Amino acid sequence: MNRSHTRWPLVFGIVVMATTASRTATSQQLQVAVKDRANAYASLAGAGPFAAMAWGASSKDGATDIYVAVSRDGGRAFAGPTRVAGDAKLSGEQPPRVALVPRPGRTPSIVVVWTTSGSTGTRLLSARSDDEGRTFAPPAQLPGSDASGNRGWESIATNRAGEVVALWLDHRESSSGRSGAPMNHAEHQHLEAGQRPSDGVARAQLSKLWFAQLGGAHSPKALIGGVCYCCKTAIATDSDGAIYAAWRHVYDGNVRDIAFTKSSDNGRSFAPPVRISDDNWVLDGCPENGPAMVVDDAKRIHVVWPTLVPGATRTSEPTLALFHAMSLDGKRFTARQRIPTEGVPRHPQMVAGPNGLIVAWDEQAKGTRHIALARASIDSSGAARFVRQPVGDGIRAEYPALAPVADGTLVAWTSGSVGQTVLRVERLVN
Repeated sequence: MNRSHTRWPLVFGIVVMATTASRTATSQQLQVAVKDRANAYASLAGAGPFAAMAWGASSKDGATDIYVAVSRDGGRAFAGPTRVAGDAKLSGEQPPRVALVPRPGRTPSIVVVWTTSGSTGTRLLSARSDDEGRTFAPPAQLPGSDASGNRGWESIATNRAGEVVALWLDHRESSSGRSGAPMNHAEHQHLEAGQRPSDGVARAQLSKLWFAQLGGAHSPKALIGGVCYCCKTAIATDSDGAIYAAWRHVYDGNVRDIAFTKSSDNGRSFAPPVRISDDNWVLDGCPENGPAMVVDDAKRIHVVWPTLVPGATRTSEPTLALFHAMSLDGKRFTARQRIPTEGVPRHPQMVAGPNGLIVAWDEQAKGTRHIALARASIDSSGAARFVRQPVGDGIRAEYPALAPVADGTLVAWTSGSVGQTVLRVERLVN
């Protein structure tokens, strides 16, 4: 395999800065950055003491490269970053996604999936490292994603056979997609000048949810149309070969609520979609706020998402709130349960650990954004009780990422002013 993407030594300007002093007795914080770049949009994956973080680093001229840094001690320190590829098209809801592939007796392989530009729209690429992130193989096309139009907002997971499965939003069937023209804001909203909301619902049917297995025998397939086009997707797997998917769907009346489906045969077929909660968020646009999902060791399905709710008083404006619901079978979900927030919540992420759930999100309050976090214990019925916990350092922060590691959980986020952002990583002790 031609490994053309190698780690740059520090003399070429890539730095990893660390602050060893703990802010609390249960956490420590690191700073990871590529020198002279704006570093943003992290994703994390962890297995035991090994962890990998992928992100985008943009130069002053706007070119964005994908980097990966690894930790071999549960997130206490990260090695210098390795450049994976260039020409990435990233955002807070579509960071480069990273997953670990188990290898008996060895450290896991690392797989990264990201969006890039193509001749007739955007494409999805993947790259793999089998040497702890020191080098990556040349990027390969994600199966099923080489089509006209735009696609992205992907999520990935590793199944029980060690195969990486992917979920994404695809716009190949829209007239704009066939022309290869870039999506504009009106198209993201599924509305063009003069269209009625009902027209937008019809147009949303051209936006579809796609599934594929990297390098596997299962052919890529469109699962359903009518998806909200710029909200991130969520995918998870379990030890029995089941695959779980969640996304924001466009229902009649331009209602944009969270939907779910499950495959019990490793992606060969998927059940009819289930509406997780009748939130009835009517919106003539995409909120750019997708769900987070995990399946715990008891195979309970947990989903967290933001949605619009009435203001606290009769005269106050509606605001976003964060909710959790759980399912035992993927056919019905519990009534939504509100997670305590102290500002406008966006971009949730979630992991399951030995002591329950951890949810992180960014919160807009007092003219800025910061990272918020809540832990939840799970009772015998699967119900969660969320309690907020301090996290972060008070500096502007957004777009969190989470991953479980040995004896803890890593939370990363984008921090700092526009054009000068870095990544901060905090290790939480279980």
